[in-house]
Amino acid sequence: MAAALVEKSDTEATHATFFQRLTTFLLNSGVETHGLTPVPNEKRVDTRTYQLFTIWISASTNISGVVIGAAGPTVFRISFLYTAIIALVANVVSCIIPAYLTTFGPKLGARSMVQARFSWGVYGVAIPSFLTVLSTMVLARVSNHLTPDLGIVVIAVICLVITFCGYRVLHWFETVAWILTIIGICVMLGVRGSHLTSGPSYPMPTPASILSFAATILANQVSWANIIADYGVYHDANTSSARIFTYTYLGIFLPGVILQLVGAAVAAAAPSVPSWAAGYDGGNDLGGLLSAVLEPVGRFGKFLVVVMVLGISASNAPLMYSFGISLMNVSTIFAKVPRYVYAFVATGICIPLAVFGQTRFYNVIIAGVNLVGYWTASFAGIVFIEHVVFRHCNFANYNMEDWDQPQKLLPGLAALVSFFGSFGLIVPCIAPTFYVGLVARTTGDIGIPVGFVSACILYWVLRPLEARLFPGRSG
Repeated sequence: MAAALVEKSDTEATHATFFQRLTTFLLNSGVETHGLTPVPNEKRVDTRTYQLFTIWISASTNISGVVIGAAGPTVFRISFLYTAIIALVANVVSCIIPAYLTTFGPKLGARSMVQARFSWGVYGVAIPSFLTVLSTMVLARVSNHLTPDLGIVVIAVICLVITFCGYRVLHWFETVAWILTIIGICVMLGVRGSHLTSGPSYPMPTPASILSFAATILANQVSWANIIADYGVYHDANTSSARIFTYTYLGIFLPGVILQLVGAAVAAAAPSVPSWAAGYDGGNDLGGLLSAVLEPVGRFGKFLVVVMVLGISASNAPLMYSFGISLMNVSTIFAKVPRYVYAFVATGICIPLAVFGQTRFYNVIIAGVNLVGYWTASFAGIVFIEHVVFRHCNFANYNMEDWDQPQKLLPGLAALVSFFGSFGLIVPCIAPTFYVGLVARTTGDIGIPVGFVSACILYWVLRPLEARLFPGRSG
């Protein structure tokens, strides 16, 4: 028995030594090896705050945004004019939440799910962390659903390389990734812009269809909120919160509105242009529609379609990066595995998920985006109230040395009850493609605002009660 224990101990030591040596080698090669531990203030010195604009403009500048806009005429039967108005208003509102939460990265040096421990507790945060892991794979599948199987594999390999290298390479890639997609969109508008004024007439949209389409936009933008602080943890801690907020807000808002309008215009005009309608295949083949629109420029048009499809990697790379960070936060067991290993795990999961079920195009996209948006809204409401009401908007009120000390932080009972309690109100108010709640049958989909507001109110009431049960524990 003693010999077996010694042998096991030696084996574990060998594995630890191997990973330590590999991690040291990768660190010296420029690969990010940092895990969950908050980045100390003296290492948050990157003054390129503009990267918080470029990473989100790239992540949002891809044909996934075109799909969301195209859903207005295609799914909800809303004219281009009303689609444009809804998109503008919905984006103005929805971008506030992720832009506000991104300030936590530079100011605290903590990843989104690490910072959330100050409201959810060290163990309670496993719930939103696990949901984030699932959500990153759902959203990655939604994005890759726009491409054929070969495209899925190519995009996954691109994201694997970027995610493996980590934070700095990710920011470098996102600084330039948006350019080619924008060129493709501009060429598309230039060669076929005259057709965008055509299209069938649509009836006046009902309040329910307006709110349900707005819910899809809200979900698409709010879904960044649970990971957005991950991409500012090395940036200058002394940068003003207003500047961080503005860069992030514009990075999400501008491409969101522009690409949604392009998608809506092309989708609304498609039924009146035979080649477009054939390529679109009844709303199931966005790549075919783009190819038809760019047909006048020949092979160059096909090249631009390929470039725009590969641009999906700009949104998938952050998702796969945060997959590993969030999985490490689920359990101390996962935290022992180096961050870069999870780049391979995420790729191994993402490819079969994306390849499987290449049907029901818009149903998959809208349902996937909405489901992530519902729970993320409640999560964001809890973190928001913790910071605004109980930390008084002061980052100095977070003792980051307590981030992994469960006996010094509240256990997160208020957050858990508020989170699950909010779903009692969310479920009747949602209307994804597979289910329509009792309230949503009349109002349309209002699950996201209901979830955010109800979670805020519940946590505001319950958090002081939890503090009384566990005096001296707040972090």
